[in-house]
Formats: sequence, structure tokens, C-alpha cells
Amino acid sequence: MRRTEKLKVLLSTEGTYPFHEGGVSTWCKILIEKLDMVDYLLYSVVTNPFIIQKFQLPESTSLIKVPLWGTEEPSEHLITPFSHIYLQKKQTTTQLIEALFIPLFKELIQEIISPKKNPEKFGITIVQLYRYFQEYEYKETFKSEITWNTYKKLILESVEDPEYKLTQPDIYALIQSLGWVYRFLNIINTPVPKSNVSHSSASAFCGIPCVIAKLEHKTPFLLTEHGVYLREQYLSLSKRNLSSFLNIFLIRFIHSINTLNYHYADQVSPVCHYNTRWETKLGVDREIIEVIHNGVDKDIFREAEKIERLNPTVVSVARIDPIKDIVSLIKSAAIVKKSIPNVKFIVYGSISVQEYYEECLALQKKLNLEETFIFAGHITNMVAAYHAGDVIALSSISEAFPYSVVEAMMTGKPVVATDVGGIREALGNTGYLVTPRDSEEFANAITTLLNDSNLRETMGRDARERALKYFTLEKVLDQHLKTYIKLATHANEKMPDVTEDESNNALVVNLQKLYSEKAYALLSNGFYQEAIEQFRLAIDVDSSTPAAFRYITEIVKAYHHLGDSEKAQNEMEKLQQSIRSIHDENKIIVGSEVGGYRRDNIK
Repeated sequence: MRRTEKLKVLLSTEGTYPFHEGGVSTWCKILIEKLDMVDYLLYSVVTNPFIIQKFQLPESTSLIKVPLWGTEEPSEHLITPFSHIYLQKKQTTTQLIEALFIPLFKELIQEIISPKKNPEKFGITIVQLYRYFQEYEYKETFKSEITWNTYKKLILESVEDPEYKLTQPDIYALIQSLGWVYRFLNIINTPVPKSNVSHSSASAFCGIPCVIAKLEHKTPFLLTEHGVYLREQYLSLSKRNLSSFLNIFLIRFIHSINTLNYHYADQVSPVCHYNTRWETKLGVDREIIEVIHNGVDKDIFREAEKIERLNPTVVSVARIDPIKDIVSLIKSAAIVKKSIPNVKFIVYGSISVQEYYEECLALQKKLNLEETFIFAGHITNMVAAYHAGDVIALSSISEAFPYSVVEAMMTGKPVVATDVGGIREALGNTGYLVTPRDSEEFANAITTLLNDSNLRETMGRDARERALKYFTLEKVLDQHLKTYIKLATHANEKMPDVTEDESNNALVVNLQKLYSEKAYALLSNGFYQEAIEQFRLAIDVDSSTPAAFRYITEIVKAYHHLGDSEKAQNEMEKLQQSIRSIHDENKIIVGSEVGGYRRDNIK
């Protein structure tokens, strides 16, 4: 049997899958393992090369690991032959650095330190630097004396310019800030493979290869936001003991990367509507925002059986991290214990911040909760964790659209959670929302549920029904596949506007709508062969419309349901050929007008 050529998607992550656990990694795992019409190229930005891989990848998924720290040579992670690296170093002369690199370097630094961002220009600078480092050596360039002198001069001049509002740095701050640029931008030293679509899991540094792919290969760019990256970095920086200069430099650097992602993304898909407030405020056009909620597998997260426990039990599935505010949960446990002495609180989750874990242990001991509040560590059987509780609790001070809430809902468990991020969107009126850091309010909600089995049962049943309606795995996969195809074909999912003068166009739209509505009705009732026939009729009306591409994917899925994988493969090949033909017709020349350079201009 011939293997079909699937859609190729470059999925870029930062500090998550496949090296760390958490909500983003769960989301990545679902896409990569379940979306079988897509071959993923995984581009993973990690802190250092020694991190142990936590998730096994499917054979069809290739991995590019880009460590930012912990390497002597910036090329250690590359598969580039030593002879090529040697030649790169040899030809990276001071004269060449001054002629080709320094002008780009000045633009890069000016963008980073400027309070006013110019993402269009920044993207062009990034792709120019990318092209430069495909030919010349990264370390030799960045660590040259001329680069250091240029940087020092630029920063000190900017300190004198009131427009930049920078404080005077000492020599340590100058070295440290340039070191950040050197480490973080090792990403542009890494070749970006070609794909049909690039997909970044955050508006962070992992979005850089997607921007490069768009400018260098004309690849459409999908940006998913699980949290609000810039906001999270503000929270993180507030806890660091950095000098004024370093603090300003780093947040402006991050801001530049954030706006770069937003500017070049063809679609921004937050996991909840809550995030859109920040995105629009930060300049994202509302027309390119399309929310795709997280979803879970209803066949795995089965409804829990009713169990009478000796100890009323509250379960929290969360890593031990300050952002999860386990301290407030411990304080709540002490309050609940006063009215329910035999209550148990169990936290399932790995230790993210050791110092915070020790703080939690000290509080646990101080409140005499060693037998009441239990740290159970990481668990692989998530369903068993939810089934072990009468109530599921989440005490975070910041969230996007957490899997732990939706998973708990799908198992039919009542949830008490802080009213942050998209949790309200997930729960609706099927759980209790409480004020962050308010341990007493949290404890009162938990106590109410533990004392009323009928209320727990009703809330749990309503939560599962809501999860089945809105947050299933099928919805997630369907929305992502349709988005990939829409972007890969440059199709606009909205039907064209029809005026009285456009009678032919109106007829096409109406006929396709008629056939497709019949097809979707047949699909929903399991009549897959009949649905295929209706989709083909819709395509035959006009195969060049954006909707026709979507109908092909529906035919592919219908054949999968019928178990006819060969016909599904044939349809995917047709789709792939259509995508290639559209790309050939819509080539965009990105060359000298965005800063292409020629070596033979160097004398």
C-alpha cells in the first residue's frame, strides 16, 4: 500500500514538549499522536542539551532540539558536518563581520532597546541574520571585538538619549545583556525546514523559526497562545533581582519577540476568549483571532463511579510552582479540617520549583497537616487521580484554559477553582469560582461540596455534559486540521460576500451550502458513504472555492471511519497536489528587497 504524502507542519515549542510535562505538552501530545493526517516536524527550544526527554515521539515525527544554554559551541546541536563549520569559521573575517553583520546587528539592538516596536522591520532583520548565519560562523561573529565595541557604543549612546529611557549599566550588565542576545538568538543559527504550515505554541522565542519560515519559504504561520506570554514574563521578572538596566533590557527584548509573533502570524488562536483581551490590546487584528479551546478524550476520561470514602478527599492536579499557589490550598485545608477532621487533600504533580516546595512543606508542618495534606508527586494515570477525589481543586493565581479543569469535568467531578484566565469559560455554572489567594472562600466552597453528596453529584453530572458539548478531543483535532488546510491552501474560511450583480457566484455558494449541509447531517448520523457523495457534489459545483478544500478533508475523515485507508490516502494526495499547485501560483519573492546580500560585494 502506498504511503500518502501528508500535510507537513512545523510545530515549535519552548520549554515544554517533549521534555517537560504540563498543559502545553498535553496539547502537543494530542496533536502529534492523534492528528494522523499530519506529519509534524517538532522544533523544540530548551534551556540546555542535557534535559531528559519525557515523551516518546511517533516514528513519523522528527525532532530538532535547540538548546540556548549549556553548550560551548553554538553549533553543537546541528547536524552540520565539521568541515562545513570549519570553513564557516575560516571565512568569518573581521572585514566580513564589519561589512555584513554589524549593520544588521545595529538594527537588531536598536529594536530590542527601543520602547517603540517595529515588528515589520525586526522580522526583516531576523531573516537577514538567518541568511548570514547559514554561511558564516555564529560564535566567531558574536564574540568578535568589533561586535563588542559596537554593542558597548550603541548602549552607552542610547543611555544618553532620553527617547530610550535606559539607566546607566555597569560592565557586568553590558556583558550579561549581550550574553542574552547571543544565547536566545542561537535559534537563528538553526536551519528551518520547509513545511506546509508553521505552528508556534507561544508568542515567544519559539515563534522565531515560524517568522523565518514565512519570510524565507512563504510558509503560513499559526500562533497558539495558551497563556499570555508577555504578561507571564512581567510576573516572572518582578520576582527577579535584576538591575534596572537588565530588567528594562530583558522586558523590551521579550516585548520585541512578542510583537514579532503577533505581526507575522496569519492566525492567532488563543485557547480561551479571556486571552483575546490581551492580544487585541497588544495590537493583534481581531479578524485573525480564532479561539480553539482545549479538549480531552471522553473515552479516556470516563465518568467516575460513585464511591463512599472513609475520608472525604480533595484532589488537585498541579505542579508545585508559585503560580499554582499551593500555599493558599494548604491554608484552605487547615480551615476545612476544623469542620471535617478526617478530610484528605492530595496534590498530584511534579516539583517545578524546589524552593517553593520546601516553603509548602514548612507550612504543612506548621499547620500540623502532615497526615491531611499529601504531596503524591507525578502520576501517569491521570484518570485515577481525578477518580480518587470527591472534589477537584485548582488554586492558581494565573491560568489560560487548564486541562486539569476540563479533565475533571469530563470525569464528572465537581470543581472548585480560582476565577482566573479562561477557567470561567470552562466551568460555566457547573462549579465554584473563588477569588485567587482567598483561602477562606476556597475552604467554604470545598466544605459545602463535601457536606452535600447530592450537590456534588448534580454539579459533576452538569460538568460532564458541558465538557461533552464543548471540550472534546474530536473538536480540537477537527479545528486544527481545518486551520492547517485553510492556511496551507491560503483559503479564507469565510464565504465571499454576494451582491445582486454576482448571480453566478451566489449560485455556487448556495449550491455548495445545500450539498454540504446534507453531507454534515448524514455524517452526524453515521451515514459516511452517503455523506461522501454529497461532499463530492459540493466540490463538483466549483472545486476552486475555499470550501472545496474543507470538503476534501471531510471525505478523508469519512473514509477513515469506514476503514478504507487506501481511499483516504488517495484523497489526501489530491489535497496535497492542490496545495502544491496553489503555492506554485502564489509564489512571493523575498530577496534583495528584504535585505538579501551578496558576498561578492565585499572587497
